[in-house]
Amino acid sequence: MYELKVDGMTCGGCVSSVKRALQAIDANASIDVDLQSKTVKIDTAVELHAVKAAVEDAGYDVLSAT
Repeated sequence: MYELKVDGMTCGGCVSSVKRALQAIDANASIDVDLQSKTVKIDTAVELHAVKAAVEDAGYDVLSAT
């Protein structure tokens, strides 16, 4: 399980974009996006660097990841 702080998400469309990007690298991932706190929690077997890259490729900045 990773938790990312993501900058640039402002609406439901942004949430959908982030989810689509993450599902593209792991269709079975459990993804929870909290727009208000700008956090993304993802339960996946994919490595963290790939998760961060997917979010950044979707056009958002990953400020931190744990």
